[in-house]
Amino acid sequence: MKTRKELKRRKFISNTVLATMGTLGTASLLNSCSGPGTRKEEIKLPALLNEAPDGKVLKAGLIGCGGRGTGAAINFLNAGPNLQIVALGDVFQDRIDKCRAELKKEKNVDIPDEKCFLGFDAYEKVMDAGVDLVLLCTPPHFRPVHVEAAVKAGKHIFMEKPCAVDPVGARSVMVSAERAKQKELCIVSGTIRRVQKDFMETQRRVANGEIGEVVSAHIIRNGGSLWVIKRQPGMSDMEYMLRNWANFCWLSGDHIVEQFIHEIDVMNWYMGKNPVKAIGWGGRQRRVTGDQYDFFSIEYVYDNGMQTHCAARQITGCSNLTHQLITGTNGFANAKGTLYNLKGEEIWKYPYPEEGAADQTWKVKDPFVQEHINLVTAIRTGNVISDATAQVNSTLITIMGRMSAYTGKDVTWEEVMNSDLYLGPKTYAWGPVVPPIPETIPVIGAETNV
Repeated sequence: MKTRKELKRRKFISNTVLATMGTLGTASLLNSCSGPGTRKEEIKLPALLNEAPDGKVLKAGLIGCGGRGTGAAINFLNAGPNLQIVALGDVFQDRIDKCRAELKKEKNVDIPDEKCFLGFDAYEKVMDAGVDLVLLCTPPHFRPVHVEAAVKAGKHIFMEKPCAVDPVGARSVMVSAERAKQKELCIVSGTIRRVQKDFMETQRRVANGEIGEVVSAHIIRNGGSLWVIKRQPGMSDMEYMLRNWANFCWLSGDHIVEQFIHEIDVMNWYMGKNPVKAIGWGGRQRRVTGDQYDFFSIEYVYDNGMQTHCAARQITGCSNLTHQLITGTNGFANAKGTLYNLKGEEIWKYPYPEEGAADQTWKVKDPFVQEHINLVTAIRTGNVISDATAQVNSTLITIMGRMSAYTGKDVTWEEVMNSDLYLGPKTYAWGPVVPPIPETIPVIGAETNV
């Protein structure tokens, strides 16, 4: 790997841990850099608003009109009063049309033709369409450029996870996040668990020492294979890849980055610091399209010798499991809402209210809506928030694991911080795509048209 001479940027990112999510008074819960045993004051669970406060109309533009983008637009509209989606941007007209139809059906929202923008430069036109904030929901390869443009244009940002697919992109987002802070712009990410009440309360209890000192974690996400869109006659490489973006590493980062980031972000939240090394395994046996692996198994090593294990699989017909197990000196935790002692006996369980119960104190708000409630509230109250650093760190941890699994070599945090790895073409056009294939990308062979 080549050494970059951007020392100021490298030093800033390397020394950053999970330290910037100040969402609606949750700073003390989400921003601590120290381990659970070093905290002097008990962490309290902040109140989560069920709806953002009223205020002047906030106009949002959606960039990336696929299923997740359309869902994010509806989540935004459900976050509170006086919220509008006023502009759409995508590279595919059929996605824009489908998004418009869904917004009309679900929220009675009409987006006029003149506010729908098509092409690789659609993001610039959306940002110039009189919006206050943007929802960045394209394939993650494009996220760094879109974040940079949004900050330059002075827009608040919701950005889906992950924030990048390579170290170059992740560092770019970190720089953009610092510029956003200087301009008092809010950034909220789509990693969801840190705004989900059952996950938050469990983490709060562990941080307060209820299972002792955290010493390890075991993180799993096993599921079936992804969707595939069949290549049609006359479909260019670029169109085929974009329509199958989740199957190509340069667009998605592979499923360890694009999907498993949710679980690794939970791990990083509990660990309170970044690992210093990744030791990775992985392979591809069942996929018939794209250039990704079917499974990953990563050991992360920390500066004090602590290790965590993370495994993810996407193969249909196998046993499925999503699990975040945090181990402490006095017990262990299922991050979704249960604590155990070392004998395996349950010592606390999240008190989900029964359907129709009068007391809804512990009801878990849909986190996909909660993150937009937090964003809108911050904008309207002037309480600037950003969880960009946390997402960059979690993204880089997944990238580090992927690089190790692809190469079969240990990869250190320092190497990732210095890596000039960039995935994808330098320019975008409807035609052949021959993205750079560095040594850290698996060469699969001929593409199969499924």
